[in-house]
Amino acid sequence: MILEIEDVLTSDAVAGFLDRLATAPWADGRVTAGYQSALAKHNLQLPESCDVAVDLGRAVVDALGRSLIFQSAALPHSIFPPLFNRYADGHTFGVHIDNAIRMHPVTGARLRTDLSCTLFLSDPADYDGGELVIEEGSGERRIKLAAGSMVLYPATTLHSVTPVTRGARVASFFWVQSLVADQARRSILFDIDIAIQSLRQRLGDEDPALIALTGSYHNLLRQWAVV
Repeated sequence: MILEIEDVLTSDAVAGFLDRLATAPWADGRVTAGYQSALAKHNLQLPESCDVAVDLGRAVVDALGRSLIFQSAALPHSIFPPLFNRYADGHTFGVHIDNAIRMHPVTGARLRTDLSCTLFLSDPADYDGGELVIEEGSGERRIKLAAGSMVLYPATTLHSVTPVTRGARVASFFWVQSLVADQARRSILFDIDIAIQSLRQRLGDEDPALIALTGSYHNLLRQWAVV
């Protein structure tokens, strides 16, 4: 499932992010790539431990906590501290797949990358190129979202970023270890949860059928979740 989520950050929050990132200590993005990815990766990235990356990363995680659709779709167990990258002057990232396991930069805990996330920070009118291309089935999906919006997609997919030929594309990217590792099961739970929310608005919290459906959702989550 590839899911686009609008307005994770407000326009004011995005402006604040870009103001701090304008003078941030950008470095070669290949330092955090695996062997295969490093061969295809050509961009700039903030060092994980720099104050700007840490502060803005916490702000991203806080925003994700307020996003009901993210919580429903990802069912996050752990979120890797958000990173930040910048593409300009022809920067690109060739076709690759994300590492299956990431090491937390502070705690050293291992995180399984079930889901990959890109949170767009630049206005799409301010740069050319820079589409996130995700391969699915027999085709591909090209994504370039409004500033403050994000895309959530399986980390098992091949993906790339097309060359930026004008302006700069700034984004946050990170990974999620879900409570439910299996993508198909996670999609079923998401569909049920969306149905529950729709029915709740129409029927109210005390409708017997809604209560029964909610119980089934939690029983499936109880059976499939690993905590």
